[in-house]
Amino acid sequence: MPTTDEIARLIDHTLLKPEATRADVDALIAEAAELGTYSACISPSMLPVTLPEGLKLAVVCGFPSGKHTSAVKAAEAAESVGLGADEVDMVIDIGAAREHRYADVQADIATVRAAAPTPTVLKVIIESAVLSDEEIVGVCRAAADAGADFVKTSTGFHPAGGATEHAVRLMAETVAPALGVKASGGIRTREQAEAMIAAGATRLGVSGSRAILTGSAGSAGSGY
Repeated sequence: MPTTDEIARLIDHTLLKPEATRADVDALIAEAAELGTYSACISPSMLPVTLPEGLKLAVVCGFPSGKHTSAVKAAEAAESVGLGADEVDMVIDIGAAREHRYADVQADIATVRAAAPTPTVLKVIIESAVLSDEEIVGVCRAAADAGADFVKTSTGFHPAGGATEHAVRLMAETVAPALGVKASGGIRTREQAEAMIAAGATRLGVSGSRAILTGSAGSAGSGY
């Protein structure tokens, strides 16, 4: 089993509530630093922020619907990187995935990749709970072909649900080790976090990180 410190270094400590304030984001960043998480993950409108040394910054893009044009997503990603983001978590057009338009999904991701080139880390949110296994494999392959660094299960906002061990395992089987797999959405306990890691997750999107790492309640997150 991974240690507490090892789990912490896999966590993107997340706050994406629409009603979040700058004070809430400041508190999130302070808590992330205290807990030793890998990054803080926030909305682009909250930029710029000041980070303590060693803490990465992830920012969402095309969130949460993915129904933005590729040009808008690219502009959002580029602006976020210019304002300090180390990582961009973009949402694909889920409808295109359900229609098996994988070339369109790949083109969408590639446009954002071009606007936020390496060393920016690009994570691709596929909303796995809405997709069939075939569709999960198809969009994961599209993400790999477009030059993404991670595939990610969920926004945490879709009523269909968040991460599952099955989806994480399938995503890892499809793209690992070339790409990482981020499990997000509904991970609220140490046991759930460990199960996602065992299934192949190499990053976790979590709002209630303190509860997972210390067993005590922390600041209110996004419901992520």
